[in-house]
Amino acid sequence: MRTHILTRSSIILVLVYIFLGLETKAAQNDSLTNTLQSSIQEKSGFPVLGVNGDTIFFVYSRLGASTPQERAQNISSKIKKIYNEESFSIDSLIIQEAENSIDLIYRDLIITSIVSSDATWQNMEIMELANELKTQISESILEAKEDQEFVKVLIRSLLVLLVLGIAALLYWLLGIGNTKVLNYLNTHKDKWLRNLAYKEYTFLTAEQELQMILLVLKIIRAFLYVLLFYFTLSIAFSIFPFTRGWADRLFQLVWSPFTSIFLAIWEYLPNLFTIVVIVFVMTYFIRLVKYIFKEIDAEKLHISGFHADWAMPTYSIVRFLLYAFMFVLVFPYLPGSDSNIFKGVSVFIGVLFSLGSSSAIANMVAGLVITYMRPFKIGDKIKIGDVTGDVMEKTLLVTRLRTPKNEEITIPNSAVLSGNTTNYSTLARTEGLIIHSTVTIGYDVPWKEVHQALIDAALRTEKILKEPLPFVLQTGLEDFYVSYQINAYTRESNLLPRVYSELHQNIQDSFFEKGIEILSPHYRAARDGNRSTIPDSYLPKDYQVPSFSIKMDKRDEK
Repeated sequence: MRTHILTRSSIILVLVYIFLGLETKAAQNDSLTNTLQSSIQEKSGFPVLGVNGDTIFFVYSRLGASTPQERAQNISSKIKKIYNEESFSIDSLIIQEAENSIDLIYRDLIITSIVSSDATWQNMEIMELANELKTQISESILEAKEDQEFVKVLIRSLLVLLVLGIAALLYWLLGIGNTKVLNYLNTHKDKWLRNLAYKEYTFLTAEQELQMILLVLKIIRAFLYVLLFYFTLSIAFSIFPFTRGWADRLFQLVWSPFTSIFLAIWEYLPNLFTIVVIVFVMTYFIRLVKYIFKEIDAEKLHISGFHADWAMPTYSIVRFLLYAFMFVLVFPYLPGSDSNIFKGVSVFIGVLFSLGSSSAIANMVAGLVITYMRPFKIGDKIKIGDVTGDVMEKTLLVTRLRTPKNEEITIPNSAVLSGNTTNYSTLARTEGLIIHSTVTIGYDVPWKEVHQALIDAALRTEKILKEPLPFVLQTGLEDFYVSYQINAYTRESNLLPRVYSELHQNIQDSFFEKGIEILSPHYRAARDGNRSTIPDSYLPKDYQVPSFSIKMDKRDEK
């Protein structure tokens, strides 16, 4: 059949459709789009089918009140009617000129009328087109007649049997080949298969590998069986003329999805290239940002007012924002991004995230605030609420402490932000941390001796600084004793339990060496007949020890 060439007017119409189609997509004008699509469908032509389902020619133009589709269906039905007659003669198919058309007539039946618009679509003269259609129709009918001859039917039946026989042979060979492969695997599995392991972890054992291979073989065998069955039916249907349409439909049934997928991928390639460029540029830009913040973190690059320990947390925030910006740029190019289903799923996921992550977001915000407040760093000894320990990890969500008893405690950042935080390490590195302990000593011991004993005990402690010197504060004059508080400087904030323990040991040794008793919880003295606990230097010169008061019962004398 000749190649149909669109006229200049049809090309202009297609270009107008493309331009208007883009505009209507932006304006969402569905009615205009449907009109243009129907116009394009009309210009693609409607096929006139022969008896065997083959396409004889196409109808493009209207004729009176009949549409091109109605004309094509009418001509196809008349060709089948002519074919069903017992005798067909080419000489009875004639061309007759009418007033405004040329009619193609078989005996008394007008098969079709050819007008000037039909010739224009075919880029031919009207009489030339009439002769062409006469030849095509007659050849189609004669070919269909010949296909129904007994000898051809017999030959085609034998061909079908041959195809089925070859298919059965191939099925048998596939079964034998599958059996031999299985026997080979079972025989040589100990030689070819080994445990797939890395160091002490085994990913797959030899038996598991064998099972996976057998599963793959089953899938391949099933695929080959289905493929062979499909080709057998297609070839068998294509042998007989009246079943060739079935073969075409069977072929389209299998290959149309693959064709659609391929065309969809081909049409999506420009968007995919755009996504790749955006991701590529953004990836290297993020690497540049990371390099800058690493330089700040390593204190090689200094920015006034920006602390080095802010670098990596700030980089995490900037990276998140850059990835979010990249996703915004990429989103319009994703397949199906403009569909209502895609939008609905996105909204649903957003609602779930908002409802289920309120506490997590609060912790994240608190983590950011804590980062820029700089209340503590990794390794600092701090106290949060009732928990005291060394900072092990500081994330956007939680802060982890290790207590002196090697307990790991996780505290949400929102709790850290809402409470008080005591940092023992910040000033300990520069000025020293003041540790203190209190003892209670009776009034009979001179305070200077107690002060000296406490200072001597502090200076004996290994982790306590000699400069500045330790000092003592008298924190209270109680009913039975005086409260003395020793204060000393240390830089070992992470070793406070050991420093306190050694200090208490040295206090006991120092007091015992000086003959001072540490009486707890209080010192009780009977004043009647006992000397005052005040030191002699504070008593008047005429002081006398009071006498004992004795009462006697006269009944005891009798």
